[in-house]
Amino acid sequence: MRTSHRDRHKVDDRQHMLREPNVRWLYAGQLISQIGDGVSKVALLWFVYALTGSALKMTLIGVLQTLPPLLFGPFVGIIVDRVSKRTLMIVLDLARTVLLASIPALYAWGFLSLAGLYTLVFAVAMFAVAFGPALSSTLPLMVEEKQLTRINALMQSAMTIGQLLGPALSGLLIAAIGAQNALYVNAAAFFLSALCKLPLRLPSAAQSRRGRRAVAQILEDLREGVSFIFVRRRLLFLLMIIASVFSLGETSFVALLPLIGDRLLHVGPTTLGWLWSSLGLGIFASTLWLFWAKQPEVCVRLRLIAGAAAIGGVAVLALPQSGSTSLAAVLIAAVGAGSGLITPLISASLQERTARNLLGRVFGVFNTGTMAFAMIGMTLSGWLADGFGAVAALVAIGSIKLIAAGLSVTMIPWCRRLAASDPRG
Repeated sequence: MRTSHRDRHKVDDRQHMLREPNVRWLYAGQLISQIGDGVSKVALLWFVYALTGSALKMTLIGVLQTLPPLLFGPFVGIIVDRVSKRTLMIVLDLARTVLLASIPALYAWGFLSLAGLYTLVFAVAMFAVAFGPALSSTLPLMVEEKQLTRINALMQSAMTIGQLLGPALSGLLIAAIGAQNALYVNAAAFFLSALCKLPLRLPSAAQSRRGRRAVAQILEDLREGVSFIFVRRRLLFLLMIIASVFSLGETSFVALLPLIGDRLLHVGPTTLGWLWSSLGLGIFASTLWLFWAKQPEVCVRLRLIAGAAAIGGVAVLALPQSGSTSLAAVLIAAVGAGSGLITPLISASLQERTARNLLGRVFGVFNTGTMAFAMIGMTLSGWLADGFGAVAALVAIGSIKLIAAGLSVTMIPWCRRLAASDPRG
C-alpha cells in the first residue's frame, strides 16, 4: 500500500522531533523521575494508611501536595519566566532527592512523627510547585507550534510509563522492604533525572526589567499573568474552568485508590500496584493516540475533552459493581484513558496562545486554579469515604466527571465565538 505525501510528512515530522537532543534528554529525565514517582505515590499513601488506618489522614497527603501550587503557583511563575529553566529544573530535582531520602532515613532512626512526615511531604511539594510551569514553558522552546500537542503527549507518555511500571514495582518493594524504604527509589530517580537535564541547551531567560522596586515589579508581573488569562485571553479562562472541574474528580479518584483496593476490592499492596498500573495503561493508550494524531484546533479539543470526561465518569460509577479484580482493572484503565487526553490538549492550547515571556506565569496561575479544586475534591472524597463508605465517594467522583463532560459540551459555542473574534483566544 502506497504512503501518501501527507502521511510521509507526518512521519518525518514526528521523527524530526524525536531526533532533537533536547527532546531526548528531557524525555529520558522525565521517564526516570516518573517511574520513581510512581513508586512513591503508592508507597507514601500506603505508608500513611498503614500508620493511621484513616482514609482522611491518607488523603491529607494529597492535600499537602496541592497546597503549595495553590498558595504560591502564581508567584513561582514569575521566577520561571526570569531564570534559566534548565538550572531551575535541576535544582528542583536535587532538592526532592534530599527530602524524599530523608523520610525513610528519619523513620529508621526513630525520629519521624506523622507531623514530621506531613512537613516533609509539604516541603517536597514546595520544591515541586515550579517544575510543572518550568517544563510546560520549556516545551515551546524545543519544537514548532504545530508539534505542541504531540510533544505534550510525548512528555505525558513518560508519566504514563511511570504509572505503569512504578506502582507495580512499588507493590513489590512494599512487600519486600517496606513502604518507607521504597521512597529511596524515588529519591534516586530524581537524582538521575537531574543528571539528564545537564546536556539541555535552551534559549536564555528574559532579563528582568530594571528601574523599579522589587515588590512593585513582582506585583506588576503577577498582575500581567492574571490579566492575560482573565481579560486578554478569555479562551484560556474557559479552559481553566473545564480543567478545574475535571481536576475536582480526577485527583480524588487517584488519592482514594489505596482505600478502593482495601475496602472495596479487598486486595493487598501488590495487587493494588497492578491496579494502579492499569490506570497508567489507559493514559498511555490515549497518549499514544494523541502523539500519532494530527493536532486538532482548539474547539475540537473541547469535544475530545467532553468525551474523555464522560468515559471516565461512567467507568467510575461502574467500579462498585465490577465484582472482580480483572473487571476493576479494565474500568480503572478506562478512567485513565479519559484523563490521558485532558492535560496534553489543554497544555498545547495554553502554549500556542501565550507569549513566551508569560508562559511561566500563565501556567502558574492556571495550576493554582486547578489545584484549588483538586484540594477540595480530595478533602471531600476522604470525608465521604470515612463517613459514608467508598461507594459514596465513587458516586460523587463519577458524577463530577459527567458534569465536566456536560460543561465542556455547553462551552463549545462560546469557544467558537471567541476563536472567531480572536484567533489567539
